[in-house]
Amino acid sequence: MYVVTGGAGFIGANIVKGLNDRGATDILVVDNLEKADKYRNLVDCEIADYLDKRDFITRVAEGKFARKFKAIFHEGACSDTMEHNGAYMMTNNYEYSKTLLHYCQAKKIPYLYASSAATYGAGKTFKESREFEAPLNVYGYSKFLFDQYVRKVSPKKTAQIAGFRYFNVYGDREQHKGRMASVAFHQFNQFRDSGKVKLFEGCDGYANGGQQRDFISVEDVVAVNFFFLEHPQKSGIFNVGTGRAQPFNDVASSVVNSLRQAEGKAGLDLRQLQSQGIIEYIPFPEALKGKYQSFTQADISALRRAGYKKPFLTVEEGVNRYMGRLLKK
Repeated sequence: MYVVTGGAGFIGANIVKGLNDRGATDILVVDNLEKADKYRNLVDCEIADYLDKRDFITRVAEGKFARKFKAIFHEGACSDTMEHNGAYMMTNNYEYSKTLLHYCQAKKIPYLYASSAATYGAGKTFKESREFEAPLNVYGYSKFLFDQYVRKVSPKKTAQIAGFRYFNVYGDREQHKGRMASVAFHQFNQFRDSGKVKLFEGCDGYANGGQQRDFISVEDVVAVNFFFLEHPQKSGIFNVGTGRAQPFNDVASSVVNSLRQAEGKAGLDLRQLQSQGIIEYIPFPEALKGKYQSFTQADISALRRAGYKKPFLTVEEGVNRYMGRLLKK
């Protein structure tokens, strides 16, 4: 049996569906459905059982699972970068992750867990090394601290420990995330509602919509997870991005043109989208100043050295595919 924590969430549910596509249905989904809308992410998935996160932690602590799990995909976390309750964040992200790490080491179970590019903060070098890590918020700190803990444990590991520093992920099954959903998802809804999309004005020396992020499709994120599942001898902390920074304007252009083309209309370049008011720039929020990553670009050399050779989708490729699936829904 596979375990997917956060299995009703964005990346977790995509992993569950990916396991189904590989012929696996013996899956235990662990999550917290107090926000019930997440259940929709699992409607088209086949699973063996569901457990509330709190019940799962209790059973793990009490050793009540008779079967040895094939692997634990630990995607469960609070991913809200605007969450200010540090006690909640550290319990939910740091302590929970440590509990599962020790369980997996005791039982010799592969442990594949979600870290985050938020560990790098406002730095310009995105390489999996301590000197480049300086998170800007308590979410990033919770992920950073667990990575540090993994570094201490890893020399004496008994089973695979692989951590994935996800960059800006977009794609299917993110509709429940509210303000933390991807730019592409928000812009899909904005354009359908008003014929316009919104981006932040420039900051940190960047032009309007010119801030750059490493945007990665959840399709590629799942593929990386399964590569490590297939290679249990490979451990470490790895950036999971495309290695290519693209401006938010590229995302907006890709969303709008995908939807225009679906209506039989011609695509427009950025200047046309701006001059026609289709891309609208809004003031940069005060609450985000000093806490915002205006540039991210994964150094994926460690991932490539580990043997992952598959090319990553560009924003244009991935967003176009994503928009097509959203339209079908």
